[in-house]
Amino acid sequence: MTAQKVMSFEEAKEKGIYPAIEDNYKSGIHADSTKAVFKEKMAVEKHIKAYQSFLQDLGVFLTEKKFYWTKRTPSFNRIYINADGTIDYFLYHFRGIPVEKQNGFKALLEEYIKTHKFGVTAPENFSQCSPVTYSKSKE
Repeated sequence: MTAQKVMSFEEAKEKGIYPAIEDNYKSGIHADSTKAVFKEKMAVEKHIKAYQSFLQDLGVFLTEKKFYWTKRTPSFNRIYINADGTIDYFLYHFRGIPVEKQNGFKALLEEYIKTHKFGVTAPENFSQCSPVTYSKSKE
């Protein structure tokens, strides 16, 4: 198993991880089903629900740890998931937020993925990406 890694896309590029990592993880879902791990309608729906739950639970975790977003914060992430559902890599990109805030997010995300799996398993490693907007937190 790969050690779990959380980092920005920029850091992953500097370390030579991204885009090379793409060769080891097939897309969880894809417009061209031959390029996807989850092909059947029910499997795709289960995958999408698992992804939504994973991100919602992350939001709850951040709030419980007293990490608050002061405004709606757009980001983009790409998660690389082991076939057993553990998170191998979580890459993210934020625009226009302070480095200290990004570092706080990274530290808590590292903690979160140690105890939280993706929610579905697959016959092979897979990835999931999307834009994500974190809502302004209520302290």
